[in-house]
Amino acid sequence: MEPGTSPPNPEAIRVLLADDHAVVRAGIRQFLEFAGGIQVIAETENGEEACRLVEQRRPDVAVLDIQMPGLSGIEVTRWIRSQGLACGILILTAYDDEPYVQAVLRAGANGYVLKTADPLEIAQAVRDVFAGKSVFDAALAMRLIRGEGHGSQRKTGESTQPAELVEPLTARELEILQSAARGLTNKAIGVQLAISDRTVQNHLAHIFGKLNAASRTEAVMRAVSLGLIEPPRAVE
Repeated sequence: MEPGTSPPNPEAIRVLLADDHAVVRAGIRQFLEFAGGIQVIAETENGEEACRLVEQRRPDVAVLDIQMPGLSGIEVTRWIRSQGLACGILILTAYDDEPYVQAVLRAGANGYVLKTADPLEIAQAVRDVFAGKSVFDAALAMRLIRGEGHGSQRKTGESTQPAELVEPLTARELEILQSAARGLTNKAIGVQLAISDRTVQNHLAHIFGKLNAASRTEAVMRAVSLGLIEPPRAVE
């Protein structure tokens, strides 16, 4: 068996952990597995190896740092999505800069959580990503919405609201997007609204187009910044 890998536990959420600091990886691995129901089946310090391990080990969730040797977490995310692999992606990083957040959401990550979050919150974020939910650090989300994120390009006195939508969202689309902000999966939204999964997917596709978003998380963030829906709740 290769270094940094573990035999799979079929009953646990199988996680790949990629971070360029060994001490950080050890700490994350310890509290994820201590939380129960999660097993780190492989870990690595660089992005290229992360891609290889995702393809080889097929984890349920990849937990990625942004800055790594070889390929960044953003590039690894793009690669996973380009390959069509069934792997949830949670970015776990110390960076709260707005350009990083936007790039990650564009790349197709399912969640973005800061390393300063409580260990139990990070473990729950892994579970939520595995369940198909979108996860975003609530404190970071509110800072970005208010224009307080590091690296913000807004000038003093400039509005924190983005440009208005060219085409407004329908009442049904707003209802679906608010449900997505609460972390509901497409199936759960469909059950709640008495519509099919495919209908939910079609509505989300229209929402993405209207908001110029590439993912559920990005769509939720844009809608919150426009005041269209309530902010997502904190990771529990």
